[in-house]
Amino acid sequence: MANMKLKTAIQTLGHTQALKDGTVHPQSFDFEFEEVPAIIQAFRRMVRGSEFDISEMAITTYLCAKAHGKKITAIPVFLMRAFHHGAIVTNTRLGITDPKQLEGKKVGVNRGYTVTAGVWARSILQHEHGVDLSKITWVLSGDEHVAEYKAPGNVVPIEAGKKIEDMLLSGELAAASGIVMDHPDIKPLIPNPAQVGFEALRTRGHYPINHTLVVRDELLEAHPGLAQDIFDTFAKAKNLYVDKLRAGAITEPTKMDQTALKIMEITGKDPMPYGIEPNRAMIEAVMQYATEQKIIPAPFKMEDIFAKGTWDLVG
Repeated sequence: MANMKLKTAIQTLGHTQALKDGTVHPQSFDFEFEEVPAIIQAFRRMVRGSEFDISEMAITTYLCAKAHGKKITAIPVFLMRAFHHGAIVTNTRLGITDPKQLEGKKVGVNRGYTVTAGVWARSILQHEHGVDLSKITWVLSGDEHVAEYKAPGNVVPIEAGKKIEDMLLSGELAAASGIVMDHPDIKPLIPNPAQVGFEALRTRGHYPINHTLVVRDELLEAHPGLAQDIFDTFAKAKNLYVDKLRAGAITEPTKMDQTALKIMEITGKDPMPYGIEPNRAMIEAVMQYATEQKIIPAPFKMEDIFAKGTWDLVG
């Protein structure tokens, strides 16, 4: 009997390549990949229309979706991680050198307030620099993936016809997060952000999770072994990639490959472990920050956000 085909949206990266090319395949189903031009489009399509059976998803989008009763559940597979000390940039002509100076001012946000990179960046302002996030007006360039979400009162949409980049250059915004600008006046608010990020990893294990993997609840309920099969399959593909990194077998490493190699150098471990336990601190942190920033009402229990059958898995 032929395996069921599950419509899947994930990026093609070093640790997913073996899934895309068929080197690694599941036992109980077949992937039917849809190549989405920008993976954030898949997040929205999954949250709003359940258009995929399996989808990569930003973790705070997922937490927000779960808080609003969306019928999806995560597998503890974390497909994207990043440091965010360089995510907030400022116009150097404004003379802002201390993050506390953002209080009382407007700060632009690329896309929505629930965007994961923005959540991590704001947590750095709050917990590493003592910034009161409620004293900043956050100006959004787009809407939220979860349409039902209502942002706090100090979060406002950008005025019609305006662009965050122009507002930052004019000084109307004191800073902005999540934008890329090649302009001599625009610099990261936190100096030497890459080194600061690596030092945070070295001293306190800080390596933020950006994306996880979600599955339609209907499928998980109908097929009790599906969650473990998905986990095992993704873990096998990822471990092939990590083995290549360790062996120096990637001849033209991407920026992501180079970061993974640096993580391995610092920790001596797998740079992208899967499973709840090796990622507990970062999962708990992102839930704490999402709660503090009024994206979810309270942190979830792990068993409420990760699929049964994966709670004890490590890969």
